Amino acid sequence: MKSIISILGLLLLAVTAQAQVDQPKEITTSQNFGDYTIHYNVFHSTDIPAKVADAYKLVRGKDRALLNISVTKTENGQTSLGLPAGVVGKTKNLMQQSQGLTFIEIKEGEATYYLAPFVFNNEELLHFDVQVTDGENKPFTLTFNRTLYTE
Repeated sequence: MKSIISILGLLLLAVTAQAQVDQPKEITTSQNFGDYTIHYNVFHSTDIPAKVADAYKLVRGKDRALLNISVTKTENGQTSLGLPAGVVGKTKNLMQQSQGLTFIEIKEGEATYYLAPFVFNNEELLHFDVQVTDGENKPFTLTFNRTLYTE
């Protein structure tokens, strides 16, 4: 199981923007909130190996993607690994149809990150609203858009 988690961690690092390859402008994948940084990316579910998807009960498919969220904190020049947090969110398309995101907590050694699977249509522009809490501060709010492609 540990090797599966390590493979997933490496894969997430390697595919930070696979679903956004065709985006015409630079993609932002993190936002700072004081000492905290929220890292986020969207990628196709098919980028995860079948064994890893099975281990986490993730459904793979050309119309399915994952939102990855990780929280780090910088103190005294040292940046933490992914920290535990509360994460909730939703997507909304141009027709204002909303889809709630259910995040799965992934712990890998001392690092924690969160994955939320969702379904999309080809060439669909999705607006993401995500709130992250660290237990100490008010929620940090991320809003961003991504256009996703099935091919």
